[in-house]
Amino acid sequence: MADVKLLGLWYSFFGHRVEWALNIKGVKYELIEEDLQNKSPLLLQSNPIHKKIPVLIHNGKSICESMVIVEYIDETFEGPSILPKDPYDRALARFWAKFLDDKVGAVVSTFIRKGEEQEKGKEEACEMLKVLDNELKDKKFFVGDKFGFADIAANLVGYWLGIFQEASGVKLVTSENFSNFCAWRDEYINCSQVKEYLPPRNDELLAFFQGCARAHATASASTQK
Repeated sequence: MADVKLLGLWYSFFGHRVEWALNIKGVKYELIEEDLQNKSPLLLQSNPIHKKIPVLIHNGKSICESMVIVEYIDETFEGPSILPKDPYDRALARFWAKFLDDKVGAVVSTFIRKGEEQEKGKEEACEMLKVLDNELKDKKFFVGDKFGFADIAANLVGYWLGIFQEASGVKLVTSENFSNFCAWRDEYINCSQVKEYLPPRNDELLAFFQGCARAHATASASTQK
């Protein structure tokens, strides 16, 4: 039996991507929760370059970066395919996954930064949402007719974006300004392959992100006179 460990955190959307892929493939694994304020020797040894989560350890070998890990899981373990079989569709899936990953910083800045940084993040995030609103019109999945690689990468905008909005009070997305995106998001959240593996949207999760926003605001204020 394969020895599979995942170094992650309960609130990490990057880590949840990997858990998703493992669950789709039916792979049993051990989740090892990390403390990012006091990183474990195992994390530092397993990801010495970036020293970040998630890290998958499979039979003693470590793989880093969430979507690299998802692709590794797809190629290594039996079960439903995550990447499309068709080369063109596979290229499309990788394109959208990279597009979404490139916008993570802008989305996060919109909700936890203040002032100029927040406005810059909001502008970039809105541009991203315009692209997605156009792309996702009348679509249930990013590529093809089943849940896959790009949809896993979309967990930030499909699920966590709503939590960030609620926790921060910053309204970035409404059905009035991004109607196609919102229709896709509602389908996404209620898709059986998504719903089964989402963390519960409860007070603990909201309180955590509210705390993050306050901490960043305090840190930002302390650097200014």
